[in-house]
Amino acid sequence: MSSKLVRSSVAIAALALCAALSPTGSRAGTTIVIGLQQEPTSLDPTADATASIDGMLTQNLFESLTTVNEAGEVLPQLAESWTVSEDGLTYTFDLVDGATFHDGTGFDAEDVKFSFDRAMAEDSVNPSKGLFKPIESVTVVDAGTVEIKLKQKDAFFLFNMAQGDVSIVAPESVEANNANPVGTGPFKYDSWTRGDKLVLVKNPDHRDAGSVALERVEFKFISDAAAASAALLAGEIDAFPGFPAPELLPQFEADPRFKVVTGSTEGEVILAMNNSKAPFNDIRVRQAVSHAIDRGEIIDGAMYGQAVPIGSFYPPHGPAYVDLTGTYPHDTAKAKALFEEAGVAGTTMTLRVPPFPYATRSAEIIQAQLAEAGIDAKVENVEWGFWIDEIYKKLNYDMTIIAHTSPNDMGNFARGPKYFYGYDDAGYTDLWNRISAEADDAARNALLAEAQKYLADQAVHGFLFQLPQLGVYKTGVEGFWDSRAVLFQPLAGVSVN
Repeated sequence: MSSKLVRSSVAIAALALCAALSPTGSRAGTTIVIGLQQEPTSLDPTADATASIDGMLTQNLFESLTTVNEAGEVLPQLAESWTVSEDGLTYTFDLVDGATFHDGTGFDAEDVKFSFDRAMAEDSVNPSKGLFKPIESVTVVDAGTVEIKLKQKDAFFLFNMAQGDVSIVAPESVEANNANPVGTGPFKYDSWTRGDKLVLVKNPDHRDAGSVALERVEFKFISDAAAASAALLAGEIDAFPGFPAPELLPQFEADPRFKVVTGSTEGEVILAMNNSKAPFNDIRVRQAVSHAIDRGEIIDGAMYGQAVPIGSFYPPHGPAYVDLTGTYPHDTAKAKALFEEAGVAGTTMTLRVPPFPYATRSAEIIQAQLAEAGIDAKVENVEWGFWIDEIYKKLNYDMTIIAHTSPNDMGNFARGPKYFYGYDDAGYTDLWNRISAEADDAARNALLAEAQKYLADQAVHGFLFQLPQLGVYKTGVEGFWDSRAVLFQPLAGVSVN
């Protein structure tokens, strides 16, 4: 996303995938090698939107006031408890005793205030500044107590406090976190060999160190699906929780050395269109693109049937889900007519895609589908760093394909024209503000359903499919979540037997 690719920000995504190192026998029980497809350009989740930073470091190296379990329930983390005022605008957090940063610096309420003030500052580069928008003030009551006042109610506030963008950092070490991250978590940074792997080691001084089984965690970066499969089969990788090659799963399902798990993620895969520039500022063009898309063909060809189609920006497993896949049914003739009506028939549109199999495979299929509708889609495969700089930050694109893996990220569409969608709609922004302030679950779900229809009707993007969580694990590896309600995967409960 998402950029938190993008998480709330972009949750932006390309979920996890990668790992490899020494022979299995030398690491059994204490070391795990995890496959990760996406290597980040930075290791600071409070300054970079790359989803894999969260996948590796959030709630492992960095901690937040709260955390979230696999079911999406909010639990204590650096805040051991909290109280909420009757009007829902004041949260008082009681902080844990015994937490320290990896460099020996003590943790207290001043670090919480520093982290929030830094994220909320005018010059902040936090990729999910929207998470902090409801906050009026952060006050240190005493060393173990922080009071946060909100401008308005925020139904997602405690959940959002668990995200990587809201990690608690220290002023003594924050400037180096992009390459040498320092947190308070159960694992601490060891090394990063760019283009190869990142290594974490157990933090023996963590307050819950006794419950952590792993001594060493290696994330191996492997973007190529065939190479990922080969590394697993060769015994170089123990776990690949975001396996990139659904077509290769049958061989692992038939091999007793492995277990295959299929779950869900919060990752909406979209054909994003730059709404801020012609011709995509014309709804007829966006509608034409939506009609040209055949989701079934994309899912079969790019995901080998291992995905659920979506018609708007909301996960099918969510409580407010509305099936809107029929809003713009595949209709090449209608797409052609709309392109002609908008005066763009026969033109060239650029489709820039990051180096993830779900994106590159989908691009080839969409290119052919647009060609049938009379559009020459020029596919450009770009590196992740280029995608972040040119597409996410500078909006230098026509179309792109990306998975937004952050939860509750429909707020992306209320972020204004500078966000990489280039989408600016006062009606939707007002709707999202009402959603965020609604405390009643049923009423909020009704508003979320309205928001899904709003985005689908405007054909803001081509909504493709929900990214599945396809995991391949060596037999004996336990503790990985089957599904992801958040971007992170806590490793404190993972073991290798």
